[in-house]
Amino acid sequence: MQDTKILTAGDSSVLIQFGNTIDPEINYRISATVQMMREQHIVGVTDIIPAFCSLLINYDPRVITFAEIKERMEGILKMEIKAGAKRKKVYEIPVCYGGEYGPDIQNIADHAGLSVEEVIDIHTSRDYLIYMLGFLPGFTYLGGLDERIHTPRLANPRIKIAAGSVGIGGSQTGIYPMDSPGGWQLMGLTPVKTYDPEREIPILVEAGDYIRFVRIDEDEFKRIKELVDRGEYQCVVHEGEV
Repeated sequence: MQDTKILTAGDSSVLIQFGNTIDPEINYRISATVQMMREQHIVGVTDIIPAFCSLLINYDPRVITFAEIKERMEGILKMEIKAGAKRKKVYEIPVCYGGEYGPDIQNIADHAGLSVEEVIDIHTSRDYLIYMLGFLPGFTYLGGLDERIHTPRLANPRIKIAAGSVGIGGSQTGIYPMDSPGGWQLMGLTPVKTYDPEREIPILVEAGDYIRFVRIDEDEFKRIKELVDRGEYQCVVHEGEV
């Protein structure tokens, strides 16, 4: 708890600051805290929102007070992180790279001084930690992009980017969960819906999970998309120790 601060955030929210840097260890502490809060089922807590270095807790002041929340959180933050909190969940996200699916992939390759194939190999070579969700429902802020393919955002953002577009913006990579404006360099498209308001749980992943991009061709893209449209597709998910 040495760097952790518990602060008020309006009349019905508590902000817990875990530091001031984007760091996997801080993210791990935040994810573990979220898990322990869920296990304790604190009456009056209405939402738990993790971010890069902080955790926002919304509560109903008619049910629980700030002082009570603060006391409960001080207790949780002193607890040892359970072994279960160290489990790693990795979602495989199939992506069709280049062409009409990724119109900016040559820009990314040219900026990096690499071939398109090398860019794809680098992008699919690691698991990306989901630090937080935001901007749009289900938009993933991923950490761990290889420095070799860091690419500036477009000088002129697009008015509309298709849902499922996978892109790079500076030092980050991510997936657009719905049609929206945006300025990231687009390198591919996934048929998977990371956000679907018709699903029982609309957002596919959570902060603290990981994403692994898997290259597919156009035929596989169309096959998976048909399954997704019928509600029959399930992402491959790997679970293990961090």
